[in-house]
Amino acid sequence: MLVVDKPSGLLSQPGLGAHQCDSLITRLQRFDQHLQLVHRLDRDTSGVLLLARGLEALRRLSALFSARHVNKLYVADVQGVLLGSGRINSPLARLTRQPPRYGAHPEGRSAVTLWRVHSRREQRTRLWLRPLTGRSHQLRAHLAELGHPIVGDPIYGESGGGLRLCLHAQALSFQHPFTARRLRVISQEFNFGPLR
Repeated sequence: MLVVDKPSGLLSQPGLGAHQCDSLITRLQRFDQHLQLVHRLDRDTSGVLLLARGLEALRRLSALFSARHVNKLYVADVQGVLLGSGRINSPLARLTRQPPRYGAHPEGRSAVTLWRVHSRREQRTRLWLRPLTGRSHQLRAHLAELGHPIVGDPIYGESGGGLRLCLHAQALSFQHPFTARRLRVISQEFNFGPLR
């Protein structure tokens, strides 16, 4: 396995077209062509990303994600003031293709997010987020649905002020697929600065 701290602004894997060929996996495969992505982060989300070395590692790690045996912890700055903690249980479906936008839909796929306040300042709240499912744009769509879009989100909120998307994958914890030892990998830090 390999764990990396992906920067904001870098695709996890190549997109469509020549302008989206640079990605974390293409950069890393220049040094080790056996590396494979186990999961993905949106381009503008930073933080912990897990890669497998070889097909057996990929199979075992993918099985952990599929069975929801990987705990994921994110930190995000959202617009507005939230108090305490909560649970968002809202099925999500893709509503538009360009740009891709997801939202609540009765025929969508099950999506559950737990949230808890980390800190607050004026009209912003920093949250701990724990997605129990792994849908595309889940955290971004759920928080926008709650009326508190993530700061710097050009799709679900307002991206004004030159701020980056304030969403960071802080930690992953899971059972090692070969040794059965419990592992927790933690990002060194998130870099969207203090609440302002």
